[in-house]
Amino acid sequence: MEINCTEKELFVLKKIAHAAQELNAPCYVIGGFVRDKILDRPTKDADIVCVGDGIELANKVADRFQPRPAVAIFKNFGTAQIKLNLPLASSDREEIDGKPFHEVDKNKTQQLANNSPSTGGGRGEAFEIEFVGARKESYRYHSRNPEVLPGTLEDDQRRRDFTINALAISLNENDYGKLIDPFNGLKDLAKKIIQTPLDPLQTFSDDPLRMLRAIRFATQLNFSIEAKTLAAIQEDAHRIRIVSQERITEELNKIILAHKPSIGFDLLYKTGLLHIIFPKMVDLAGAEYIDGMGHKDNFYHTLQVLDNIAANTKDLWLRWAAVLHDIAKPATKKFEQGHGWTFHGHEVVGGRMVPKIFDKLKLPLNEKMRFVRKMVELHLRPISLTKENITDSAIRRLLFDAGDDIDSLMILCEADITSKNKQKVKKYLENFELVRKRLSEVEEKDRIRNWQPPITGEMIMEEFGLEPCKQVGDLKNAIREAILDGEIENSYDAAHAFMLEKAAEYNLKPVK
Repeated sequence: MEINCTEKELFVLKKIAHAAQELNAPCYVIGGFVRDKILDRPTKDADIVCVGDGIELANKVADRFQPRPAVAIFKNFGTAQIKLNLPLASSDREEIDGKPFHEVDKNKTQQLANNSPSTGGGRGEAFEIEFVGARKESYRYHSRNPEVLPGTLEDDQRRRDFTINALAISLNENDYGKLIDPFNGLKDLAKKIIQTPLDPLQTFSDDPLRMLRAIRFATQLNFSIEAKTLAAIQEDAHRIRIVSQERITEELNKIILAHKPSIGFDLLYKTGLLHIIFPKMVDLAGAEYIDGMGHKDNFYHTLQVLDNIAANTKDLWLRWAAVLHDIAKPATKKFEQGHGWTFHGHEVVGGRMVPKIFDKLKLPLNEKMRFVRKMVELHLRPISLTKENITDSAIRRLLFDAGDDIDSLMILCEADITSKNKQKVKKYLENFELVRKRLSEVEEKDRIRNWQPPITGEMIMEEFGLEPCKQVGDLKNAIREAILDGEIENSYDAAHAFMLEKAAEYNLKPVK
């Protein structure tokens, strides 16, 4: 089996090859594109390294397209990027002559394809290409910014983070499609191993972000980190402090978005990285016993909830809600004689912690954060509704508080059932199905989701000739509570009559 590219990818690579030939600048496609093609994973971008001026090559490639794409130039880094969105015209097909990359070992590639979960391909809408001149780098101890000098392809491959990302394929006329693999990256792909091309202590000291990237790739690809490489991460974990929070959080998000995020968090915990980048989560770890009574390890419970969520949705923010749903348990943990361990109010305290955690991690402090906070604060409510004789009022209040996020909340609550007792899990899930049914029935009858009371504060002020004051708020809240409790219908007439009755208790009279 050969490495298969889509027609659009072949078309683009041929354009690059021809442009490089005109400049007499040997060039190669390198890194993630090559790795993912071998693993039969979808690709949406490619890195091109040339022995020469990468920016010049980017401009030369852009000249070959009509209309000409914009070239984004990053002079400080000596790189350039173009973004393409190509319909493949029939007149362009003549550029695709022959099958590329034919020199990759067919047996090994077939083995890799058989062992790797196929996530589909397709040409997609956009394709990004980044160009850089081959370089060699040297680092200062307290900075991730290297001193860069022009270099050879071999120099460029030596500076790569992992052997599986140092794979390159020639786009040159004399050996087009040849795999260049000086560090046995293809072998590591076959063995599903993450390791560095050079000594890992040097690689991680040069750029500590690579420690997080190693764990992220192990998570995304379900690979193992080679023993010496893993030991180097543990030894160099303290170096992560020189990396910006934005870059750390970017890697965290990618781990959270993986098929099984617990792989990454377990590695972060065991290497000591999590203790530095997210100590609040580390506080969840461990179980304490008094009088033979213990509580579950809330760290590994959280990881199981996160995996459960990941099996149901790709929503990053619902996954973050899973990460944070029990974050306040260490702060609220108490042992009650004769009863055991309690975590009373951890959902409320946890909700208050969410903005601070988002701020520290440089996550957005907008509706995304508010959604996560809402999920954390409400995650126990549906569980309380699994008891018998739950009133319509309690159902209405949950619908009112959750609004359009009720379905996300139910997914989180179902994911939160992690007991090893299968019968217990089965019973909880059946109860949640009953809650869903009740939610649907009450919603259909009372129209409470995203509901606003039919009497507004402005209407109250106009009715009684009031300025904004406490009485206006009290009246508005009383109307809302009466509807949610089922004392009055959810209609203007019923709400207006109730308002007049309640206002009389405050000695308020209509001005009309």
